[in-house]
Amino acid sequence: MGTTVLSLRIDEELLNRLRQHAAKRGMSVQDYVARTLIRDDFDERFRTAVEETERFYGVP
Repeated sequence: MGTTVLSLRIDEELLNRLRQHAAKRGMSVQDYVARTLIRDDFDERFRTAVEETERFYGVP
């Protein structure tokens, strides 16, 4: 799997908060943001799979 660069423009206050959250976990800001995006993507895909399964089996 390859990688691609994503560039973001964010304000200083948000960057400082991201730095604090990342530091608490011993991570770089880049790693913290990537893991957050991956986690959110998984949560969304999981929720969609559950909803589709419930529709398939007719769960009210």
